[in-house]
Parts: sequence; C-alpha cells; structure tokens
Amino acid sequence: MPRRGKLVAAALAALLIASGCSSQDKKDTATTKPADKVTYATGFGAVGRDAFIWVARDKGYFRDAGIDIDIQKGAGNVPNLTMLKSGQAQFAAMDFSGGEVLAGTDKFTGWRAVAAIHQQTLVSIMTTNDTGITKPTDLTGKTLATAKGSVSELLFPAYAKAAGFDSKTVKMQGVQPTALNGLMAQRKVDGVSTFLLSQKALETASKKPVLVMPYSDYLKNLYGNVIVTQSGLLTSNRDLVQRFTDAALKGLRYSLDHPDEAAAILNKAEPTAAVPAAVAEIEAMKPYSEPLGKLDQQRVTAGITELTAAGLMPAGLTPDKVADFSFVK
Repeated sequence: MPRRGKLVAAALAALLIASGCSSQDKKDTATTKPADKVTYATGFGAVGRDAFIWVARDKGYFRDAGIDIDIQKGAGNVPNLTMLKSGQAQFAAMDFSGGEVLAGTDKFTGWRAVAAIHQQTLVSIMTTNDTGITKPTDLTGKTLATAKGSVSELLFPAYAKAAGFDSKTVKMQGVQPTALNGLMAQRKVDGVSTFLLSQKALETASKKPVLVMPYSDYLKNLYGNVIVTQSGLLTSNRDLVQRFTDAALKGLRYSLDHPDEAAAILNKAEPTAAVPAAVAEIEAMKPYSEPLGKLDQQRVTAGITELTAAGLMPAGLTPDKVADFSFVK
C-alpha cells in the first residue's frame, strides 16, 4: 500500500477508536445515577444506641449504596412518625412496641418496620441497691420516675400485670429524660423506668450499684428499637429501602464490633455525645442485637397479642400492618 494510503487508513482507524471511546464515555455518563437523597431521624437525640447511623455514613456505606443521607436527631416515636407522615424523613428509628400501639389505635398507620436494631425491648426498671427493692412486687407503694409520654410509661401497666402487681399501686412521675438519673441519685424517687442501656450512666451518677429489672423478663416477645420507613416507599422504591437497610445494618455490625471507634465517630459528628457513655451503650446493646436486623413474623404476632392482652390497644392489628419481613434475609 502506498505511503499516503497507509496514512489515510491509520487516520481512519484512530477516528473509529476515538469515536468508540466517545460513545462509551457518553453511555457511562448517561447510566450514572445521582445519589438518592434521604433523611433519617434517630431514635432520640445523639447517643450510643444511634451511633451506627453516623458510622454507616462515615464509612461510606451509604455512599456506596447510592444514598446521600441527612441525619436528623429524633425525639421519640410520635415526633419521628410525624416526620415520616409529613415527608420530612423517609426513614427513622423508633421503639417498635410503642409504634405498634400507635398503629393499633389508628393514630399512626403509614409506616412499616424493615429491620430490628434491638431484638428485645430494652425498657427496664432500675434502682440503686440501697432502696430495698429486689423484685418487681417490691415496687408496690413506691414512686418511679420515667420520661413523660415515653414507651416506658406506656408499657408499665403491661409489665406490672405480667409481673404480678397492680400498676395503680405505684406512683409514676413523668419528667424530662435528662432528669431521671439525678432524681434517682438524690433518692427523690425509688426507681426509674427507662432503657437498660443507661445503667452505667446511673451507676456513675449515683455512685452506687444499680439493680436492673428488664421488662423483657415478662414481656418476652416485644422488640426494642427498629428501623422504619414510609409505607408508600415500599411500593414506589423498594430498591432504595433495600439499599438503605443494608447500609444501615453494615453500620450497626461495625459499631457492635468496634464500639470505641463508633463512639469516636459519633462524638466527632455530635460533640455533645460523650465517648465513654456512648461506648457503654454500644457495649450494652451487644446481647440484644443478634440476629442482626432480624424481624420474625411469629414473634411480632405474639408481641401484638401481649400488647392487646394488656389492654393497650384493641384486637385486630396484624403483623403486615407494622412490618415488612422481606428486607433482612
């Protein structure tokens, strides 16, 4: 082939290669999806039990799942469910038992749990060792403090009934959550009804050994905190729900395996979250977080039966109205 012909052929080949690369680049650009923006509300504030969500963000689990997450500090079941209902959040953490009662009484129904954070309710009675209280029936005639309007207050009659004493014989004092440990430490109350994850904090505040009486000793089928989403999202974008659930549970797994690092990540994002307290909460979560994320339909059914039998809601609620069991295999 003459020299000129070779040059023309080479130029054509180069043009075809460049054209192919350009087409591929355009194809790759066209198939790159922007990250899904979602808002998540923590169970309550920024504490150790919620550290996993910041860990999942910090470790890039959400980014790798194509999710741009905005973490908001939640304020309990009703505020969090209100955020879901209004579209201010797409996902949240909340106490499952309290949510079931809200659904069973038709107060909030547009949500579903997709994964468990705690496999049992962590609500408990805690008291210092100088009160003489050693068993649930010793609470008769005593005064307990609890967070006003909390699930601890909600479930207390069911716990009392199952434990063999009359809840009406106990004075329940509703206060701000931050006041609980101080009231117990100063012996202004005989005990507190709160989450057992706070045991170390109460021991530090009171400088005394603390006795813990978990509600789960008698209410055995109730879950603790769960991850919930808008029920409509299950229909419109199940893939997003799956990706979010997987990334969040990776964060939970990492936090349970590395509590010191998880607490440091939380503290970096939210400096008011003290590292020692966060570590203590994460360590205390470990026995209650396996199997990771699992929601069991039979247990949810049994838990609904417990709540109904305690008179907290009328009969009729079914598991499919409060949970989707397909996201954690």
